[in-house]
Amino acid sequence: QVQLVESGGGLVPAGGSLRLSCAASGRTFGTYTMGWFRQPPGKEREFVAAISSSGATTKYADSVKGQFTISRDNAKNTVYLQMNSLKPEDTAVYYCALRWAGWTSGTGVYEYDRWGQGTQVTVSS
Repeated sequence: QVQLVESGGGLVPAGGSLRLSCAASGRTFGTYTMGWFRQPPGKEREFVAAISSSGATTKYADSVKGQFTISRDNAKNTVYLQMNSLKPEDTAVYYCALRWAGWTSGTGVYEYDRWGQGTQVTVSS
């Protein structure tokens, strides 16, 4: 089974940057759509960004457009989330997710099949 392992979270002051990484096991990473979601304290998990298998297509939540960038390196089986100009409201556990099927413009958690364990991002004011 494919496993996803996130890293790169931490505590950062408002206005700072972090880059999250998600490493996947397995040989077919380059065929999967990948996504990032986050779960703020006391709230439901929400879509952040997604990237197609080739990296040619991306989608972002309105709340992070122009602030976050999703990318992938299929040779390294890794997807990234570059987060700039962080705000306290970006505080959440961030999860990467994998979708077996092809690209989707859908943003529901049900669109994805495998999840990492999450990494905490805390932005101090």
